[in-house]
Formats: sequence, structure tokens, C-alpha cells
Amino acid sequence: MAESAAKSRPEENRVRALAVASVPAILTGALSALILFAFDELSLLLQHVLWENLPHALGANPDNGWWIFGMLTATGLAVGLIVRYVPGHAGPDSAASELGGQALPLRVVPGLAAAALVGLAGGVSLGPENPVIAINTAVLTALLARAFPRVPGKLVAGLAVAGTVGALFGTPVAAALIFTGLAGSIAVKGALFDKLFLPLGAAGAGAAVMNLLSGTLLDFAAPQSGVRSGWDVLTAMVIAVLAAGFGVLGVFAFRWAHRWAHRLRSPVLYTTLGGAVLGLLGALGGPLTLFKGAEESKELLSGGGESFGALLLLAVVKLAALVVAAATGFRGGRIFPAVFVGVAFGLAAAVLVPEVPASVAVSAAVLGMVLAVARDGWVALFIAVVVSGDVTVSAVLCLAVLPAWLVVTAAPHMLAEDDGGAPPAAA
Repeated sequence: MAESAAKSRPEENRVRALAVASVPAILTGALSALILFAFDELSLLLQHVLWENLPHALGANPDNGWWIFGMLTATGLAVGLIVRYVPGHAGPDSAASELGGQALPLRVVPGLAAAALVGLAGGVSLGPENPVIAINTAVLTALLARAFPRVPGKLVAGLAVAGTVGALFGTPVAAALIFTGLAGSIAVKGALFDKLFLPLGAAGAGAAVMNLLSGTLLDFAAPQSGVRSGWDVLTAMVIAVLAAGFGVLGVFAFRWAHRWAHRLRSPVLYTTLGGAVLGLLGALGGPLTLFKGAEESKELLSGGGESFGALLLLAVVKLAALVVAAATGFRGGRIFPAVFVGVAFGLAAAVLVPEVPASVAVSAAVLGMVLAVARDGWVALFIAVVVSGDVTVSAVLCLAVLPAWLVVTAAPHMLAEDDGGAPPAAA
């Protein structure tokens, strides 16, 4: 009897610990979503001012190449001044950091938020994920350290990542998949699902709050046509491999561009120059190649009628814009613009080979592109399934990811620390 009671006691303690810790986990997820929502709304408001109110007041056309060039050059200058002169220097270069990581000091948050907001609103081809996750991690680690002092800071940081990822994509599934690869580093003992229990709670709370407020930022899907034959499986594998190879070319271009840009040393100089190059690319590719790419992907999928050449040009210009933005000191993530590149690439493949279902071509291309840029198979698979809008395509994508992974696994990561050169100069 005593032996049985001794065995049951650790189980009771484990259950009690998980139940108690679920409170800060859910709170972290909810606050992560609120911060993301506020950040996204502020960036959209500033975008409206810069790209609608201001040109209307000046009698200018915001779709004109000169306006695009001028606005992005001015955005580069503004971001460079923030990085150079605002306390904290807008935190570490986004090109040097993965999603998550150690919590930044709170004094860095205002500069990072300002640089990211100006860049996103100004039309820079980066997403909100990296800066928002860094902001959430810093703010929530400091906040929960006072409210729940017994919760380890490392666990809070992980919960902030989970909550933000859940809010970004409107579902906790993406966060759960990401954390299966990080389970060994999560400060919870027990089985795998014990380790995922708290991140899943944070991600679920983040997704629920974001869905109540505005919905996922990836609110679009390819036209559903399903998998019609075994040839679609082979086609998906080929398209995923080609898209992954296309993305790897961008990664190598990033290595060169980052090394060259940071030889200029001054963030004001290389970020302004980067903005000017982005302006030229935007003038070439048009308004669809600006901003983070979520709304633009939706517009591209709902448009139709574009030629193979036009779609391929959009993919090339957007990839080049992603490379330049990431290499020249702008603060932002790489996943959202990579999704746009994949959508354009997949639509081009569907136009070139009309027998290929659009949902298969687009989701396979998004899979390969996100895999090359983010180097995370779970994230790439999840986003590709979401973009397909058809759960039956998921089996095909699970096969397509295998050869695509072989293409990217030996290539360098899209990170500054992996560019073979010196690290970025301190601002």
C-alpha cells in the first residue's frame, strides 16, 4: 500500500504542476495575441497614411514607380536613423536571429518596434514574425517574472514564441509542430505531450484571441481542385524541389548581399541604400511585390489571367526584395514574403503545365520556398497545407517535402551568422 502511494505521488505532483503552470501559459498566449494585433493594426494604420492619405494630399499616384522608389528610399533612411540613434539600436539584426531566442532587455523594445513598424508600413518585403516574437518575449518575460516568479524565464520565452506563432497562423497546430523539435529544451519533465502541454496551451490561447479579434494573417487559400491522379504526386515533388532550389539561390544571394552591405558599416548608409534598391525592385514588379505579402498573395490567387512570364517576374522580384531587405538591416521576418514567392512560383508552374491542379502546384511551391528560407520542415508543411486549402493535399506534401529537404539540407541557412563573413558592425 505504501509503495503504491509513493508511486502515485509523483504523478499527482506532475499533474498539479502542469495544471498550475497552465495559468501563466494561457495568459502568455492571450497577451502575445493582443500585442501582435496591436502591432499589426498600427502598421496598417501607418501604411494607410503613407500609401493613401499622403499621396492623395499631394495629388500623386501611389502605384507610380517614382512614388514607390521615393517611399522605400525614405523608409530605408528612417529605419537607418532609428537603428543608429534610438537607444537599444532596434535590437539585433533580424538577419542574425531565428524565431525565438533569449529575451531582449526592455529598453530595446521601443526602437525595435519603431523600426519594424516603419519598415512594414513603408512597403519593405519582410513579415512581422521575428520582431513581434522578440517584442513579446521581452515584454512577457519581464511581466511574468513579477506575476509568476517561480516560472523559469526560459519557459516564459518559449511560451511567448508558441503564443505568437499560434496567433500569427490562427491555430496552435503550427506551434505544436515547431515545439516537437524543441521538446528536449523545454523545462518540463515527462512524456513528449507533457513537454508540449504548456506551449500548446499558450498557442491555443493566442490563436483563439487572434481569431476573435481579426483572424489569421494568412487568410487565403489556393483554388481547391484536389489530387486527381498519381501524376500529381510526382508533379508536386518536382515543383517543391524546383521551388526549394529557387529559394536556395536566394539564400546564396543573401550571403553575398549581407557581407557587401555591412562593409559600409553605417546602418544609415546601408539601410538607405537597401531602401533605394527595394524601390527600384518595387517599381519593376509593381505594388504586388511590396509589403509582407499576405494580402498580396490573396490578391494574386483571386486574380487569375496572369501569364507565365508575369508570374515568374513577380516571383523573381519578390525574392530579390526579400534578399535585399533581409541583408540591409531592416527588421522583419522572412516567412511571409517567402509564401508570396511560392504562390507566384506555383501559379507560374500551373500556367506552364495546365494539367497540374493549382492547389497542388501552389502548395508544393510554397512548401519548397518556405523550407529553403526558414529551414523548418514542420513550418513549411503546415503553411503549405494552409495555403492549399485542401486537407487531401497534405499526404502529397508529406512526400514532396522529402526530396525538397535533400535540396536545402546542405545549403547554408538564411542567417547573417552563416554568411561566411564578419558579423554586422555594432550600430
